[in-house]
Amino acid sequence: MGRKWNNIKEKKASKDKNTSRVYAKFGREIYVAAKQGEPDPESNQALKVVLERAKTYSVPRAIVDRAIEKAKGGAEENFDVLRYEGFGPSGSMVIVETLTNNVNRTASDVRAAFGKNGGNMGVSGSVAYMFDATAIFAFEGKTADDILELMMEADLDVRDILEEEESVIIYAEPEQFHAVQETLKEAGITDFSVAELVMLAQNEVTLSEEDVQQFEKMIDALEDLEDVQQVYHNVEL
Repeated sequence: MGRKWNNIKEKKASKDKNTSRVYAKFGREIYVAAKQGEPDPESNQALKVVLERAKTYSVPRAIVDRAIEKAKGGAEENFDVLRYEGFGPSGSMVIVETLTNNVNRTASDVRAAFGKNGGNMGVSGSVAYMFDATAIFAFEGKTADDILELMMEADLDVRDILEEEESVIIYAEPEQFHAVQETLKEAGITDFSVAELVMLAQNEVTLSEEDVQQFEKMIDALEDLEDVQQVYHNVEL
């Protein structure tokens, strides 16, 4: 799974360079999670997960508080959670997750981002079956053997634990996100470079240099869309 970790790392590095856009997306996601349950992370698991993810991107507390206060204030801005699937150059596969208050606008924008950059939008289910929903954590200061022992003591059977570039990476089932993180925190591990719920491709493909350029242009166009929260793909970059 090392190459998959590299893709996650590169994606995060790219996002770190676009902080205002990332903060806006997190603000929306925090608001939606807070509206769907109690605006308290201790009683709202979805909100707690979003807030933990936001920490790894250094989202300012003011943005977090503003989104939660907006939800507490009874704002009636409604968002739909939608997933689009499509194909890029040479049959590459892409999943686009969105939060939108205008479904027609979002569908049109996503379709255009695919179509104008060498791709095309597929039907629901045309791509998702080739990806696995996954909880992923990355941190430093421990060995894979240390973490394996820790997970075993907590009776957590995660998918994989490996070491790469001084980091330990854990791949787990999505429903294990909270349990894994709490186990790590109890062991004194609180600084995560990645703590995410992602869609990981089961198999990655390698594109030609020309196709990679076209593909990256398409991904940039999708990620630039206001309603897009996450973009996942199966290309090794």
